[in-house]
Amino acid sequence: MQVSGWLRHLGSGALLALAAAGPADAQGRLEARYAASLAGIPVGSGVWVIEITDTEYMAAASGRASGMLKLFTSGHGSSGARGSVSQGRLVPKSYASTITADRETDEVRMALNAGTVKDLVAEPPLSPSPDRVPVTEAHRKGVVDPMTAALMPVAGTGDPLSPDACKRKLSVFDGRQRTDIELVYKRMEQVKAQKGYAGPVVVCTPLYQPVAGHRPNRAAIQYLMKTREMEIWLAPIAGTRVLVPFRFSVPTPFGSGVLQATQFVTAAQAKPIPAATAKTQ
Repeated sequence: MQVSGWLRHLGSGALLALAAAGPADAQGRLEARYAASLAGIPVGSGVWVIEITDTEYMAAASGRASGMLKLFTSGHGSSGARGSVSQGRLVPKSYASTITADRETDEVRMALNAGTVKDLVAEPPLSPSPDRVPVTEAHRKGVVDPMTAALMPVAGTGDPLSPDACKRKLSVFDGRQRTDIELVYKRMEQVKAQKGYAGPVVVCTPLYQPVAGHRPNRAAIQYLMKTREMEIWLAPIAGTRVLVPFRFSVPTPFGSGVLQATQFVTAAQAKPIPAATAKTQ
């Protein structure tokens, strides 16, 4: 694959990332800014906002190509997801993404119910190819959207920043492809954003397994399936037991691709006082 193809792939991934079942406790908010680079060269930036309450969650992101990547594409995009918090679990209801690059627009609109895709619009559709693994109805069941997949609740009552945070398998459907991603614990690290969070993160290795919608013989697919060097660094959203990516890195033939938070401002949100117990002054 040519370098321009890898750069487009990295840029689109950064835009989407700014993209499991378990308890999602209390209420919290995150406002984060990310920078994307390839071999240390800036190629993009993005903003991510997440709100979690006792009953629902919302995540929205936007990003654009910058620096060297602008020589290859004028990409920019946005994505978002909404869902409910039911019995401490994140249950996605809707997902949407729009990515524009080189005057071409890619759009996905998806509605889900109990982990099953009920309504889907993806334009343009996947290009026909005899070696593409077809997506069946079964591949659209038991899944989460890419944005919800990045919100990772941790079960239990102990410290969520522990090796157990990595013990999960994510079944992700992005509107065209179904992918299974297994996380494996690697180590603990300390981070300090330019603004906001400073403290521990848990580092997991994502193991990439495409299921449907992909072309198995493509070099990039084979590369991602074989590598054990990808890393995702998870940091907490205050007031919740939900962890989200602070940093993501993937090796490429042209150097390491990295998406890392420069600002990670998170705070617990005060719970509203129920009307029946509110006191008048």
